[in-house]
Amino acid sequence: MIEYIKGELVDLTPTCAIVETNGIGYSINISLVTYSELSGHKQCKLYVYEAIREDAYVLYGFTTQSERALFLLLISVSGVGANTARMIMSSLSASELQEAIATENSALLKNVKGIGLKTAQRIIVDLRDKVTKTSLATNMPSAAGRGVVSEAVAALVMLGFQQSASQKVVEKLANDNSGLSLEQLIKKALQML
Repeated sequence: MIEYIKGELVDLTPTCAIVETNGIGYSINISLVTYSELSGHKQCKLYVYEAIREDAYVLYGFTTQSERALFLLLISVSGVGANTARMIMSSLSASELQEAIATENSALLKNVKGIGLKTAQRIIVDLRDKVTKTSLATNMPSAAGRGVVSEAVAALVMLGFQQSASQKVVEKLANDNSGLSLEQLIKKALQML
């Protein structure tokens, strides 16, 4: 089992990081929180979760062990897979997610793409007692400009949304709220799509 990968950050998108270590480039799926943490860095250390299936070997990376612990709690819930957990962690900050579970706010969880009322309620029931054990401090750097808009659209397309709808929503949000970071922009867009 891989605990973490430390090396040169070769490429970074809102959904994936390529980390090279000892001449091997690892493609690691990340959340928007992790993307924000890695932005502007040349070296990184990502704590890894390995999803080994019969048709794929997929890595998910996190900047902190507590973020990975929260991810592991989410995928322990019946009906929540690794990609759904990553979508939840990209749509809600760790503190928002923990608060939603603690206050039994299924409506907030239901706003995440791919989460219905039954799944939201199952997450709350299964994790209500466990979620307080994890904590994650997020630090969202501010970003602005057309590059942010195109990166946000690219991230939404990678998450399964249509290009035209994503472009329309992201541009509207960027025009209305010029001070949003990339992560905030994508989170708001996810709520509108």
